[in-house]
Amino acid sequence: MTEYVGMSMPRYDGVGQATGRTKYVDDFVLPGMVYVKVLRSPVHKGVIRHLDLSAAENTPGVVGVLSAEDVPGVNLYGAGGDQPVFTPEHIRYKGELIAAVVGVDEDTAMEGVEKIDIQIEEQTPVFDMFEAMKPDAPLVRPDSESNLWEYEPGQTTRVMYIGDVEEGFAQAEHIVEGRYQTGEQDHAPLEPHASVAYLDEAERLAIHTVSQCLYFQLGQLAAIFGLPMSKIRYIGGTVGGGFGGKNHIHADHVAGIAALKFGRPVKYRETRREDLQYSTKRGVFILDYKTGVRDDGTLVANHIKLWHDSGAYGGFSPYGGEKCSMFASGPYHIPNIRTEAQTILTNKAGSSSMRGFTIMNGQFPMEMQLHKIAEETGIDPWELRFINAWRDGDKGVSRYTVRGAGAIEAMKKAADLAGIELPEHLLAMDSRTPPPQRGEAADVVD
Repeated sequence: MTEYVGMSMPRYDGVGQATGRTKYVDDFVLPGMVYVKVLRSPVHKGVIRHLDLSAAENTPGVVGVLSAEDVPGVNLYGAGGDQPVFTPEHIRYKGELIAAVVGVDEDTAMEGVEKIDIQIEEQTPVFDMFEAMKPDAPLVRPDSESNLWEYEPGQTTRVMYIGDVEEGFAQAEHIVEGRYQTGEQDHAPLEPHASVAYLDEAERLAIHTVSQCLYFQLGQLAAIFGLPMSKIRYIGGTVGGGFGGKNHIHADHVAGIAALKFGRPVKYRETRREDLQYSTKRGVFILDYKTGVRDDGTLVANHIKLWHDSGAYGGFSPYGGEKCSMFASGPYHIPNIRTEAQTILTNKAGSSSMRGFTIMNGQFPMEMQLHKIAEETGIDPWELRFINAWRDGDKGVSRYTVRGAGAIEAMKKAADLAGIELPEHLLAMDSRTPPPQRGEAADVVD
């Protein structure tokens, strides 16, 4: 192992990328290839009252058109299984796919899109999470009772706890509170979303994809196409940047449906503008913290309420809220924790995974809490972190047992790199030995 750890290793794909030999999805051009352009909703929320594709279909050079009626299998996909490939009626966000035109080139396909006759009854959207949670808020899902995602039937709040948080606060000499927010961000990879689909020599549907999670998306696509997985060749592995945004299907479903319907190689690629405006984003998080601490700096209680903006569909957001809850107390031993997470639907492009998916959204506020606690108690911020850092055998809020803890060792290295001289008693600490001042945990409430 010492041959590799800490050593600079050559990238197996570096030469091809540096020389330009690497082939990305948009580099594939096949004989007889046709191209897709899509009709997206021009409004944030509404109902489609009329859709006529005949003028587009009759445009010279147009091979054909696609809408919800052309989906051969299930017209739903996504981690939550609630997003339509083409929305048949209800529009939930600006840019939502309504129809597609397939032409001999992109200009022809775009000409067809511009000839589509559509009438939309525009409705009032909701963009703010807390506005969306009000009883009289416009509903993002017309068939639901509220804009709160149900983790299970009737359950709109995911609760995790260990110990007894109220008993923990009773032990604390100081209680520090704060509200924190992380904003919406786009992944902005060099390679926009693109897909090439065709029927191969064995009549299998072949798709060149930018996916970051081939087998997760393959199952969704099999349901959309109404095909067994054995009839789909899903070809990927070379991604021109993704950062989590390519864990969500953006182009493969449309290209695949077109290839199946027209029997010709199909390319569908989003423009940079489409990618920036309509692809999935890192969704907004808002977190309220209430932290109890003893005079000696020992953390004894943490109560966290968090709200996550999912956008128009569930996607990865419910899972993301749970994941954020698990790590929102940071790599610190706190015997009494309670987290309450809610996922809220709004009329925005969907939320998806992004680097450090939902973990960093909880790490940042916890570190800010520690700085506030340091000011409140007069304890050095380094001291505070070393005292409370996870040791092997500690438990987090989901009651997992920490193994291979390394926060203390990482902080020592960070201090060394920053030229900070830590006191000897902190340098003597390690992640295998509990500190002497750590208090007893309250009994776990089952």
